[in-house]
Amino acid sequence: MAEKFRVAIIGSGPAGLGAAARAARKGMSHILLERADHLADTIYSFQKRKLVMAQPPILPLRSDAEFDEGSREEVLAKFKQATDGAGVNIQFKSEVTAIEGTKGAFTLTLINGTKIEAETVVLAIGASSLHKLTVPGANWARVQYQLDDPDEYRDERIVIIGGGDAGIENALALMANNDVSIVVNQMEYAPNAAPANVAAIKAAVKSQAIQAYMGASIQDISPNLLNLNTPQGVVGVPCDRIIARIGASPDRRFMERCGITFPSPQARLPKLSETYETDVAGLYVVGALTGYPLIKQCLNQGYEVIEFIDGNMIPPADEPLIEDKIRKAGVKLSVSRLIDAIPEILPLFAKLTRVQVRGMLLPAELHLMKSGAVIFNRNDYTDSLYCILEGQVDIHINPQNDKEVVTLSKGDFFGEMGLIAGRRRTATTTARGNTFLLEVPRRTALGLISSVSEVKRVIDEVATLRQIQTYLAPKATREFLAPVLKEAEIVSLKKGDVLIEQGGTDDSLYLIRSGTVKVSRMDAGRELILSYVPAGKYVGEAALLTKQPRNATVTAAVATEAVRLAGESLRALLEQRPDVKAQVEGVLRKRAFDTVDKQQESLGGIPSREGIMVAGLGEASDVLLIDESLCVRCDNCETACAETHHGVSRLNREAGPTFANIHVPTSCRHCHHPHCMKDCPADAIHRAPTGEVFITDNCIGCGNCERGCPYGVIQMAATPPEKPGLLQWLLFGFGPGPGEDKSPEGLKKRTGSKHAVKCDLCKDQQGGPACVRACPTGAAVRVAPKEFLEMTGQ
Repeated sequence: MAEKFRVAIIGSGPAGLGAAARAARKGMSHILLERADHLADTIYSFQKRKLVMAQPPILPLRSDAEFDEGSREEVLAKFKQATDGAGVNIQFKSEVTAIEGTKGAFTLTLINGTKIEAETVVLAIGASSLHKLTVPGANWARVQYQLDDPDEYRDERIVIIGGGDAGIENALALMANNDVSIVVNQMEYAPNAAPANVAAIKAAVKSQAIQAYMGASIQDISPNLLNLNTPQGVVGVPCDRIIARIGASPDRRFMERCGITFPSPQARLPKLSETYETDVAGLYVVGALTGYPLIKQCLNQGYEVIEFIDGNMIPPADEPLIEDKIRKAGVKLSVSRLIDAIPEILPLFAKLTRVQVRGMLLPAELHLMKSGAVIFNRNDYTDSLYCILEGQVDIHINPQNDKEVVTLSKGDFFGEMGLIAGRRRTATTTARGNTFLLEVPRRTALGLISSVSEVKRVIDEVATLRQIQTYLAPKATREFLAPVLKEAEIVSLKKGDVLIEQGGTDDSLYLIRSGTVKVSRMDAGRELILSYVPAGKYVGEAALLTKQPRNATVTAAVATEAVRLAGESLRALLEQRPDVKAQVEGVLRKRAFDTVDKQQESLGGIPSREGIMVAGLGEASDVLLIDESLCVRCDNCETACAETHHGVSRLNREAGPTFANIHVPTSCRHCHHPHCMKDCPADAIHRAPTGEVFITDNCIGCGNCERGCPYGVIQMAATPPEKPGLLQWLLFGFGPGPGEDKSPEGLKKRTGSKHAVKCDLCKDQQGGPACVRACPTGAAVRVAPKEFLEMTGQ
């Protein structure tokens, strides 16, 4: 007769270990089944000496197994100590192939045919199915999916595939003794990658210790050569070894055989109650299969599930943190009711499990807004996603008429273009009546988009509808636009990819939802650039209205996404709405006039748009320019900058590119999507509502921002000694005089640790930037790039 236990736990990772240690401490009859011959196989498979982080830091640890940040070896030693100390009943080399039965009478079958009976089962197997490459040549013998000991590899050309923590850590560990490259399929590293890892890999890339291929995909593999599709075209990367760290998936087929159900056919994670119980009574799932695989979360879940099985309905470890958010928002609501309400009220999150909702709430914020309160202003640089749990909001779509609004109600979300395009807010948004909002940070929202297909589908659908309403048919309903929406398609482009070909017969209209496209025409054998069209605008209206071949080529200036609207469906819509048709025709006429102007203008002495984009003005919101024909090289701009900012100048007048007589000195561009802001561990870099990017006094001097800035406008500087007064300098010669003292003696006098220094647009100074005010000839001017293009006639 098979031995019977109160609980059988499958998998000895952090979640299973946490459950087993708790069961042992409570004296509960249990067995921990592990298919490997060691504990915690995932952590065991980490590269040797890997640093294992204790994330998230705000979450308290609730477990009988001790866990702190440490090396792989230290963590495994503590886990073994915990199992030995608690007396865990563990059985290695025991892979479970089947689970049958229900609460009180489960039978588990092992791979060797052994049967084990249990009253309840805790499944903690994690994401056990590694993703493999499927491109031509992926069967090359030197393609691998694991890195055990980085020191085993020396003097090799190694390519790492994957921009998550595993790929980043492998690349960093191998770079000391090898020639390492990393390939990431997006333009940014994974949203859930640890900020410290992202900062470290960017520093290594900047120092040329690692070569990074961002926004790249694999074309094919042959021995010692990896061919990549990159934004710059096809690139061949010589290599001796490829290590692909492209994630893993849960074994859904095994879970379905056990009777576990999923919210949808596309869902990766099972349907769970708040106590981690599946639809099969008595069968529980914890750990990575709940959607939150961080070690601390898994240990907590293991502890909690045993308490739930034992009838002790303890609140989860994150309960006090969420309660505090509710209290600060000033609403009377229990945590349980809030977690119930979010998928009930918000279709966007209807497919999230309760555990996923909890995980989302940890970094999110709740707001109770009074009637008329501003949520964000037009042109703000905030990028959170907002969801309406109660009440309404007004989107003020016309800056000239505050009464012209679009009203959103309970269940709607807004701010999605901040996620997609990374641009300023396009409209001021206010509360209509008392309104209860959920604010989801950008990184959290991007993580949900990448991991939950239903979230991505809803956001894409609503974003497309709103772009059509905003830029083509403001008063059209979803029902009216249904034929167009049904055929709408999202097109992804790498830099240089052609969206529209001159002479082509495609008559679709394209809404640019992220990135920027270049519109150009061949004229007398040379390319004439007509315009750059950023996110939020559209291209292709000429062929749509005239049914004539395309009169220009449209290419992606950067990585871009566009929404393709089929010409036939859209023309039918325009015929029904003469007002919309007139609006599109107006844009067409304006572009026709602009084309004539481009053909007539002189090309001499005017900086090209291509040059402007390369100089960083394509992503700038504000830039310092100097007219070299007026500049007398007095350096008053630098002197005034230093005097305004504690003796350290934020600009270098001589450095930077020059286009004809227009010079772009080294000074902050205040980018739409600031590179410096992404990896600041002290959260010391912020953006003011009016656009200025600035650094606060809590900078710790790590240098991540300096390394991350592609334009070299951030410096690390210690604080200079306080200068004497003007009269002391004039009468007695004390001090170095106005400006920054860059002499060797002056630099030696600077004391204390270095911190990051950059232009803040003199945001706290009356009269605007000191560099511009101090220029005696008017050569220096700060402008938005759009204004500069207009100044140069482009």
